[in-house]
Amino acid sequence: MNTAIAGALGAWEGLTARLRGVGQWLPPLVLRLVMGWEFFESGREKLLGENWFADIQDRFPFPFNHLPAGFSWTLSTWTELAGAVLLWLGLGTRFAAFALLFVTFVATAAVHWPDMVSMWSDLAKGYAITDMGYGNFKLPLLFVVMLLPLMFQGPGYFSLDALLARLLAADTMPAPRFDARAWALAAALLGACFLMLLPMFGIALLAVAAALLVAEHLLGA
Repeated sequence: MNTAIAGALGAWEGLTARLRGVGQWLPPLVLRLVMGWEFFESGREKLLGENWFADIQDRFPFPFNHLPAGFSWTLSTWTELAGAVLLWLGLGTRFAAFALLFVTFVATAAVHWPDMVSMWSDLAKGYAITDMGYGNFKLPLLFVVMLLPLMFQGPGYFSLDALLARLLAADTMPAPRFDARAWALAAALLGACFLMLLPMFGIALLAVAAALLVAEHLLGA
């Protein structure tokens, strides 16, 4: 019986190890190709189209509601185009993913978020592609879900980032760390994005990041 269990566990470990191995190559590549195409299409439409940001200037979160619409349009256009190309190449992937994540939060606040939420059921109705009066943040939420693995896990082995790491004799996949500084970094990155959509929640995340860093410093002193 024990031999059978050990054999089954060994087979399962071999299966999952192989899936994890391929998982370092294939899933990040697919995410990069898909998200790169989505943002490249969006950026190209802005580049070739008319600036309509002035029509929704008052809906932009601070500080973009105080910036010229032309500046915001140009910044959004080239962030999407450059970010898309970087995702395709797998170069500076985490920076590109964060920049596109930030743009997505700004766009959600300005275009896709409901004007007013009186109860959770109203917010749930906004999880849609077409705006029926409750917002339509389904697509940007899916973008966020797909960008987060690229920001936290990186581009995978089939990328220029991995190639540069090998050329520089650096670890292409360093061992993960779960210390206070890691959680502070995650809270700070997400907090910066949430400032654009849910300012109080964003501030809370930034406060958590600061508290974790202070606690680590005091406990390590």
